[in-house]
Amino acid sequence: MIVSWNWLRDYVSLECTPRQAAERLMMSGLNLEEIQACGDDFAIDLEVTSNRADCLGQIGVARELSALFHQPLRIPEARIEPVATATATITSVENRCPDHCAHYTARIIRGVKVGPSPDWLKHRLECLGLRSVNNVVDVTNYVLMECGQPLHAFDFQKLSGQRIVVRLAKPGEKILAIDGREYELDNQTCVIADAERPAAIAGVMGGQLSEVTEQTTDLLIEAAQFAPLSVRRTARKLSLFSDSSFRFERGINRQQLDWASRRCCELIVQLAGGEILNDPITVPPLPEHVPVQVTLRFASVPRLLGIPVSPAESRGILKNLGLVEIAADDRQATYQIPSWRADLPREVDLIEEVARIHGYEKISENDAPRVTAAQKSKLDRTTDLVHRVFNAQGYFEAMTLTFTSEEESQSFNPRRVDPLLRVDHSSRRRENVLRPSLIPSLLVSRRANERTGTANARLYEIARVFTAFSTRGAAQSLMIGTVTGDDFLSLKGLLEQLVGEVSRDLELTAHPCDYAGFAAGRGAELYLNDLFWGWLGELDRNVSDRFDLKDAVTVAEVDLDPLVQHLEQAPQLQRIPQFPAIERDFNFLLEERITWQELAGTITSAGGELLRNLAYAGQYRGEKIGVGKKTYLARAAFRSDERTLTGEEVDTLHKQIVTACEQKLSAILR
Repeated sequence: MIVSWNWLRDYVSLECTPRQAAERLMMSGLNLEEIQACGDDFAIDLEVTSNRADCLGQIGVARELSALFHQPLRIPEARIEPVATATATITSVENRCPDHCAHYTARIIRGVKVGPSPDWLKHRLECLGLRSVNNVVDVTNYVLMECGQPLHAFDFQKLSGQRIVVRLAKPGEKILAIDGREYELDNQTCVIADAERPAAIAGVMGGQLSEVTEQTTDLLIEAAQFAPLSVRRTARKLSLFSDSSFRFERGINRQQLDWASRRCCELIVQLAGGEILNDPITVPPLPEHVPVQVTLRFASVPRLLGIPVSPAESRGILKNLGLVEIAADDRQATYQIPSWRADLPREVDLIEEVARIHGYEKISENDAPRVTAAQKSKLDRTTDLVHRVFNAQGYFEAMTLTFTSEEESQSFNPRRVDPLLRVDHSSRRRENVLRPSLIPSLLVSRRANERTGTANARLYEIARVFTAFSTRGAAQSLMIGTVTGDDFLSLKGLLEQLVGEVSRDLELTAHPCDYAGFAAGRGAELYLNDLFWGWLGELDRNVSDRFDLKDAVTVAEVDLDPLVQHLEQAPQLQRIPQFPAIERDFNFLLEERITWQELAGTITSAGGELLRNLAYAGQYRGEKIGVGKKTYLARAAFRSDERTLTGEEVDTLHKQIVTACEQKLSAILR
């Protein structure tokens, strides 16, 4: 936001230099970007945060200076002398979409003479980086920069039917804007139309067919309140941004609509002549303003700021900022919040205003901050554990964009999300899909690593995926995604380690799945205590080729929430075993349909309490054992906490396990 030093002094008397004023503004929250000389004036570039829409005009910044330097604020009265003819006798305004346009005000000026602007007006606009067009257009820009309320002047005679219709555009409808480009509109775009066609894109830019030229004699002056989300969507959909859209997106002061309209008409008549018609049209009518009331407890100011500020100073600061004190006693005061400060709905906001004007620099930097003991949440503890486990195995955390392209999203979409969730007005025209899975983004990162010489980049990410949309917004799940060049069993072992460190009561099992993104027979659905958890598998070569990856890739994506729910925040230590374990191998010949989980479950049940560990040691298929057969090699460890087991005891357990496997699985011990 650029402000003119000379212009500011029209509203507030200042004896300081431009730099001194700019530095005071900077210390009160309007960051100073630069100051540039502009003839006999200075252009001061300030960074205005999105909550301070009131400072997007010269008057708003002048109001800040008025409070900072304890000087009265002078605001023009905007006096007009309309003729007797009513506006409604020659035009009408129909507002068909009040959700997009809360209020629309139209005034008519007849008999203007359009021409060059006077030097004072040109210089002020040039100081702000705006070029002069003509006296009428320059006035609309002047008032916009003065108070932050966008306005637009239509050539009234060029409006078909001499009427205004605020409506949504028809699909495929087009408009030639004043920037010389033609834009195709959709049925979510609010337009200001005449009886036949759009004359302006609401809140963004006017149309060329109704723009003011030297032949214009009659004007329709628009002052309106457009919905911020509507303007934001339109501006991003069309990639069309303007000073008007910038302000509408942040919200305007609707109680200022009439003043801005009168101010604009006042200046046009002064510079271009003409007569203003009486009784402007406003649809719907502006409601009576009901100010927000906020109570400030004086004791809360030093309590939150940590420095002494007297009640008298707090009251003086808020009064200078335009807040109206309606009740006060020794302990507190109640204020009416002015319409231009919608960002002050709470007591703490008033305390911040006191701090800004009192001076942030008066808050000591050397005082020790108050420290309060805090506890990490279960979510934070769980994510810390995930980082530790993955980092210990040589994995690196990745942070990828939430948006992907449709092609990438469809390449790995095990949830089969359809339709994909898109943000149509995203500035990323191609990558505008909210990802249904973390894997595609991680594959892109792995490809980037391969191209820079980092082979087998082990990557993981904890982030959200988007799976559905409802009236409450997009359904989101916090997931752990990982990609690696290691094989299926290595990655499964890493997940087993993670689950084991979260809780001893969790059991991870894997069941084959036929998702097309996995290589045949190399994909699995994962379950925690028989509840679905996620996916694990080696990618099909067709998928990895789409990402131009050199090597085979194994991926996994699991839900973080079950880990958070089952996290043991105080794991119990176990004594180191005092007696040795005795290991036995079981090499069973089985039908192809028998899975490792079935075999492991049978062995575990038959082994009893003395079976302390069971590990997969290998499998075999070949001509020697016949078609439809396979062997699993299982390694079991037996141990007692009370004594050293004898060979006879382990032999007995061995026989129990073999018998159980023969009876339940028709297994043959080799």
